[in-house]
Amino acid sequence: MVSTAALAGTAAAIGDPARASMLAALMDGRALTAAELARVAGIAPQTASGHLARLADAGLIAQEKQGRHRYHRLASAAVAEALEGLMALAGATRPSTGPRDAELRLARTCYDHMAGRLAVSLVDSLLRRGHLLMEGEGAELTASGTALLAELGVAARPGRRMLCRPCLDWSERRPHLAGAIGAALCSRCLELGWVRRRDGTRALAITPAGEQGFRAAFGLGALQG
Repeated sequence: MVSTAALAGTAAAIGDPARASMLAALMDGRALTAAELARVAGIAPQTASGHLARLADAGLIAQEKQGRHRYHRLASAAVAEALEGLMALAGATRPSTGPRDAELRLARTCYDHMAGRLAVSLVDSLLRRGHLLMEGEGAELTASGTALLAELGVAARPGRRMLCRPCLDWSERRPHLAGAIGAALCSRCLELGWVRRRDGTRALAITPAGEQGFRAAFGLGALQG
């Protein structure tokens, strides 16, 4: 069991506006330099190094070196899911703190899986059609759900990471799909051209092909507008 001291330490590492801004910028799964994260947080590069060290010590970010550059990314999908949950909690207690950008509310990445109205609608469809079982912190694809995703080219092999789990959505305040299956579904939707990344943000654009694909495969109606 995690000690209260460890919990308080992690919360303190997140609980600084500059560090929170840096973590939010890494939520799309990218690795960024200290200079890029300093600009996001609105602080000097010299100040950013101390904040990044604090986040690394707390196990929230990982660093990797490529040539002369050092990049920073979220340490794991679990960190991203915890941050998304905190954003949803903050939005529930302070309604004005949710994402105001309509594009972010519609569809975005949550580290390596999809979030927003699109992702929650996909979960609703899978549940309604008996393709997914979800209770509390657990989720499981049924045989029909596995077959449906396989037809779309979505497959995730069992490994150290949980195959399928709910992740509380920041804007919708209901779960979207995370875990290896959630990541594989996001990757496949990008490959199919159903969604595309928007430059400079973690928002995703639903393409005309995506509108048709999501309607045919999941029975989703119009999500945009």
